[in-house]
Amino acid sequence: MAVFCVILLNAVLMGAETYSGLAEEYRQVLQAAEDGCLVLFTLEMLVRLGACADQPKAFFRDPWNVFDLVVVASAFVPLVRENTTLLRLLRLARVLRTARFLPHLRILLVAVGRSLPGTASFLFVGALVLYVYAMVGWVCFADADPQHYGSVGRAALTLFLLTTLDGLTDAVRAGLQISRLSIIYYASYALLASFVLVNVLIGVVLNSLDEAREMEKEASRAQPDPGRDGPDAADGDLRDRIATARRALDEIEAGLGAAPQAARPPARQLEASHTGG
Repeated sequence: MAVFCVILLNAVLMGAETYSGLAEEYRQVLQAAEDGCLVLFTLEMLVRLGACADQPKAFFRDPWNVFDLVVVASAFVPLVRENTTLLRLLRLARVLRTARFLPHLRILLVAVGRSLPGTASFLFVGALVLYVYAMVGWVCFADADPQHYGSVGRAALTLFLLTTLDGLTDAVRAGLQISRLSIIYYASYALLASFVLVNVLIGVVLNSLDEAREMEKEASRAQPDPGRDGPDAADGDLRDRIATARRALDEIEAGLGAAPQAARPPARQLEASHTGG
């Protein structure tokens, strides 16, 4: 929680620096606060690295640990410190470290990353549809509406803006003044681009979101339980073995129930032989 609060404080300081008057008046205070946040972030990373000193691979196996380390260590790289724009972008990346403390945000970011391959396919199909409709729009409306369809680039930009259905009414009215068949052009594009393709993209993202949730659950199960380490874990294993041995003895006694009494060995002897004394 302390690190989480420092990350939020760092975000507030970055926002305060965007006000020129405030930044000029409290320049030294803001710089000192920024240096203090950097010191705390560095101490946190040193503690986390020290905690994983016996298992360094476990630290670098977690992508969030690698992300935190790169973001914090970049502030000490000479070339980065001299580049103001790059340094500000990397400072902004510290705000994304809050995802490590918010499971739902972490799941969302993982889902976005896993949806990139499917999104690439969607972008290819969407670009193909956009290009075909842009060429048709250029052929049909270039002379009457050169401002929007004077070239394939302008036509593609116009159709891309119409994907959100914003301005579709004005476009349809302008098209009807050119030809009544334009209603077929705009209706088919709105149906294909705004409904079919967008819903396909939503389906890809939702599928990746389900996969990210499963990965988060598996990672939670894989984490060791502190209560099961040390002597308590050994005692728990011993109790489990004793319980298993007793169940086996009960099954043996039940199986020997039909045998003569003299042929059955005593239960204590069975238990001693089964548990090794």
